[in-house]
Amino acid sequence: MKRAITFLAASAALLTAGAARAGDVSINLTDVQARGGRLLVALQTDDQFMRPAGFGEIVDNPQAGTVTVTFRDVPAGDYAVSVLHDLNGDGQMQTSDIGIPEEGWAKSNGAALRGPPTFDQVRVSVPSGGTQITEPMFYWDGQIPGQ
Repeated sequence: MKRAITFLAASAALLTAGAARAGDVSINLTDVQARGGRLLVALQTDDQFMRPAGFGEIVDNPQAGTVTVTFRDVPAGDYAVSVLHDLNGDGQMQTSDIGIPEEGWAKSNGAALRGPPTFDQVRVSVPSGGTQITEPMFYWDGQIPGQ
């Protein structure tokens, strides 16, 4: 009986410690354009990157300006922010024949990208108390993002 109580106490302490290391992550998306459709916002670990996994939120018919999405109780660690302004509802990025995104998008550290991202290029560290991440949305207008 004493062993069971010790195990339960130790388990409760571990669960409490894990919860203390989790925090909220607010993602502020600037330069959103009111084009209808929906924003598909994801916060993903390396193992989840570019897959239908991780923390996710959908914002229907986003308004122009800044849109904020908050994910609750995110454990500390390295993540990537991925956002698609899905105009046609298919859940996939539409691209031109030469690979230029035809729908709005955002990635953590996205202004530096010049091709498909790797997790290391877009990694952000989330501390134990959570954080705020601000990223601009990019919409193809004939100019290279970040220029």
